[in-house]
Amino acid sequence: MDDESGGAPQIVPIEDARKLAEERGYDLVEVSPDADPPVCKVMDFGKFKYEQSKKTRESEKKHHVQKTKEIRLTPKTETHDVETKIRHAREFIANGDKVMVNMFFKGREIVHQEFGRQTMDRFIKALEDLTKVEKPPRLEGHRLSLTLMPK
Repeated sequence: MDDESGGAPQIVPIEDARKLAEERGYDLVEVSPDADPPVCKVMDFGKFKYEQSKKTRESEKKHHVQKTKEIRLTPKTETHDVETKIRHAREFIANGDKVMVNMFFKGREIVHQEFGRQTMDRFIKALEDLTKVEKPPRLEGHRLSLTLMPK
């Protein structure tokens, strides 16, 4: 048994430990049930739970879950608009997210896939300093898709 006053750990019968905790207005908390003998502490259990939840919240703040952000294009998307989308992709990559670039072909545009591939190559070249290609440009139906991930 160990108490909050910082004294050295002692081996005490459980009935005495419960009595001591009750006298001091604290709880008897089992800290390490796997140890031999099990380790218990005399402490305020409510305060202990609060401190634990505080630590958990702090660690969650530092956690970043990687998301996949999507950028949509068509073969008719103008040069300046593509540059803007590349800037957005840079921001997403800087935040640690993946970027999926989708080029949608409508109607007869599918005949001229080379325009879409040129735009995809521009994306890859513009972002090659920050990213690596996870999935190269691939045609799936009427959509040309590329996935980039941070280096």
